Amino acid sequence: MAWDEWDRLKGRAAERQSAETQLNRLPPEDGGGGSYGDLTASQTELARLGSNAFDLLHRLWGEGRVASPSSSRAAADLKAQGFDLGGGLAHVAERWDEQLGSVRDACAHISHHMRVTKKIHQDDEEYIRGQLSSIASLDRGFDERVGAPGARNEVYGGKKDEDAEDGGR
Repeated sequence: MAWDEWDRLKGRAAERQSAETQLNRLPPEDGGGGSYGDLTASQTELARLGSNAFDLLHRLWGEGRVASPSSSRAAADLKAQGFDLGGGLAHVAERWDEQLGSVRDACAHISHHMRVTKKIHQDDEEYIRGQLSSIASLDRGFDERVGAPGARNEVYGGKKDEDAEDGGR
């Protein structure tokens, strides 16, 4: 395929895309507008995602750079012998290292973000749990009844204490 043919095909594809917009989603099941659910992710899912990104980051460093030293040596050797291919190979090796670095940076960013997200949400959960438990403790204090409902609670003083306060009248 020639470059001019490729450009022509790209132009036609762009014209088709700009003529209309299509949203890639299913219509609501009830046929109406409906509402959409919230995005949720469990701590386990976040931890697994962060761990996978961290593992990939380290594997890319070890496994993604295996050919780099030999490619660089081959490129230098080809250049020294006067082959233009040496410059091309050096360019490819350099671009590979740049792209590998970009992917590693993205993996590091994902891993760090998942760790931070997990920590933030864990702190939020602990705060909410503490607030709710203090409300529950307060509620239990109001429910500590001694005796039948409506009757005087002896914990706050019984008949004998009232008689002593009144002077025995």
